[in-house]
Amino acid sequence: MQELTTVELRRETGAGIAGSSGLSAPIETTRPARTQSATPLRHRLPVITARSLRASVRMLREEADHGRLLLFSPVFLGAGAAFWFLAASDFPVVLSLLCLLVLTVALLVTSNSRAALRATFVALALVVCGMLSAQFESWRASTVILDSSVTTTVTGRVERREGDGRGRYRYVLEVMGTEAPEVKRPPERITAIVRGADTPFEIGDIITGRARLTPPAGPALPELNDFSFGSYFDGIGANGFFYGAPDRVDLSTGPPAVARSTSEALLEWLYRLRSRIGDRIRSILPGDTGAFAASLVADERRAISDQTTEALRQSGLAHIIAISGLNMALSAGIFFVGLRMIFSLIPGIAQAWPTKKIAAAGALLAVTAYYMISGFAVSAERAFIMMAIMLIAVFFDRPSISLRNVALSALVILAVSPSEVLGPSFQMSFAATLALVAGYDLWKMRPMRENAFAKLPIMKPFFMVGGFFGGILLTSLIGGFSTALFSIEHFHRLTAYGLPANLAAMPVISFIVMPFGMIAMLLMPFGLDGWAWQVAGTGLGLVIAIANTVSGWGGNIDVGRLSGWYFPTAVLGFLLLTLLKTRLWHIGMAIVAISTLAVVMLPSGVAPNVTIAEDGGLVAIVDGETMASNRTKPPAFIFEQWKRALAIEEHRQPVMVGMSNAPAALQGKRPQLSPDQQNDAREAMRQAIATNPPSHFSCLKAAWCTTLLDNGKTLTVINNAAYLGPACDTADIVVTPVRLRFDRCRSGALLFTGETLRKTGAVELRFTERGIEVATAFDTLLRPWMRHRAYDWRSDSFSDSGKPDVSDSGE
Repeated sequence: MQELTTVELRRETGAGIAGSSGLSAPIETTRPARTQSATPLRHRLPVITARSLRASVRMLREEADHGRLLLFSPVFLGAGAAFWFLAASDFPVVLSLLCLLVLTVALLVTSNSRAALRATFVALALVVCGMLSAQFESWRASTVILDSSVTTTVTGRVERREGDGRGRYRYVLEVMGTEAPEVKRPPERITAIVRGADTPFEIGDIITGRARLTPPAGPALPELNDFSFGSYFDGIGANGFFYGAPDRVDLSTGPPAVARSTSEALLEWLYRLRSRIGDRIRSILPGDTGAFAASLVADERRAISDQTTEALRQSGLAHIIAISGLNMALSAGIFFVGLRMIFSLIPGIAQAWPTKKIAAAGALLAVTAYYMISGFAVSAERAFIMMAIMLIAVFFDRPSISLRNVALSALVILAVSPSEVLGPSFQMSFAATLALVAGYDLWKMRPMRENAFAKLPIMKPFFMVGGFFGGILLTSLIGGFSTALFSIEHFHRLTAYGLPANLAAMPVISFIVMPFGMIAMLLMPFGLDGWAWQVAGTGLGLVIAIANTVSGWGGNIDVGRLSGWYFPTAVLGFLLLTLLKTRLWHIGMAIVAISTLAVVMLPSGVAPNVTIAEDGGLVAIVDGETMASNRTKPPAFIFEQWKRALAIEEHRQPVMVGMSNAPAALQGKRPQLSPDQQNDAREAMRQAIATNPPSHFSCLKAAWCTTLLDNGKTLTVINNAAYLGPACDTADIVVTPVRLRFDRCRSGALLFTGETLRKTGAVELRFTERGIEVATAFDTLLRPWMRHRAYDWRSDSFSDSGKPDVSDSGE
């Protein structure tokens, strides 16, 4: 029997009812109703959209009820600061204050019932406050940065010092004077390396000597890190080194001492104490173990050898060196737990006094002392504020680990030092902390299940050990994934074997290094700390061995420089993923996943064909996965950044050629070449181009290097201005570190000089069908940390801050 459809059944049932009542009912002609799946998408889309909007509004209200809007306050504050720092010029302060006033008034007059509008006004006000705090920090710093390299006699007062383990010390000096020549715009504070001194100078000493000073480095390539930005806000106006050991100035015969304020005297005493602690540790533990221990206590990292530093970085253990949340948490936790255990052994105290709060107060004093001797790094500052908030929360019986504590610490740092928002230390430390605390919140909300097997006495030790290593595994995974984005942005690489390295090293740090290091610090005033440092040094030796082993596996992934849109987009997704509580966090996950997939699948930006360092002394040709430079041993500081940013490993060294009658210009002098010598130089350059392979430099000692590029153009680098005429006559692109008074060749060749590069910074050249595209590190020089590049010491004035004309005049 054929089954009846729903409509037919309704018809028959209706007819039966109607017939029984004596009424005639019309026969229904309604068509069978369509199921939802058969409804066209264009008809369902408005309904789905409306439902999604209503659900989103409901979840946003739930987020507000949970207080999640407070968690986004440092995001808006930091966004305003970052926007101000990345802008091409300063914003008028009056306009910013007026915007803040308007937003404040609008917030006051808006009804409480319009929560969304009030939240929007608060967010905009925080953005403006971030811009204002950035402006005020820039005014507060007002650092004078040296305009160009100079050799002069420097007299300065030692403010800080740090040894590097090879008999050299790096000093931070307060400049008191310069002479021979006298610098017209002397920086107030410099860093200088001293070699060959019999004994290190003490903090507070006044020293004088002949020194070579250079301005802080700019970006190695456009869009890379500008080191002059950090130096400006650190108050450092120049870097350099002394020629030989400087002399200590006798205060009785030297310049009169400048009166020091109480805060300056206290800061000087702290730095002196920090240096003595570092010296004490290195005197007990020689080599890298002592340097490692000093870095954990006093944040003195320069004494660690380059080999060990690179091993720690490649194995993913470099975060241990920095005084960050790990160190602060371990020190506070050890002190807190240890003090409570001691109190528990005394029944009278344990029953009559709030031992938990007393232990929290002791731990707070311990981490405060730790922060005071750590050198005030941003990672230590962030960790100290976090730990202080957590320990203070114990006093009021409040949850100590929460996202609100992270937000409060971020607000404090951004209010005091908004420039840190662009630094890798701030970003990576807060990203790891944010992800770990968010993961901890999810862990607390997990459903609890009874495990009878775990209650067996014989199994408890195994579960405890498994829980400990499971915690390390989970922490390493969360921390590694949360900081991967920032590692790609700032260092252009990922560590493949960080997880096994952390699983092996963290128990050693937690159970050997930090406990015995704390015992050693407590015994140091009595001179009884030697044995404890020996035990801690044994643990650090194991950590170094683990780092060397894991780094030997290789596994570093060079990612290279990614598209500029990816980083802010992925950061937005990461913040939504970690800060939201409702299902809206799926939006953050989708943003991260889609943006990452897009940057992997879609082609990235075109790599440059030629890179030029900001001083003009280093030039490289990029050819696929190889890079040919004009230096046999290029400066590692710049060249390593190039290799990481462009994901290139192979380096092609230049080929050295000979010249029968090389003139005296090779000796570093600048005489005029005779016509015959110029003709010989032209012929030698043409011969070098003809006989050597393309995109491979051919060099005549320290005089010049030349090559034929893939596009048929010729590139020549000259280190001596005497060869400028022959270079301009034979090449299409000429680069020289010499600061010439002109910026064009009469032949029409494209010319980059030390003077033009000083204003543009590093340069990238790309060869296209339209000609040569020139990308520079700086478009304008209007920001305070760039203004020194526009200064002319001859006229004692600032020249035009716009970008010099470096267009392709040869086309």
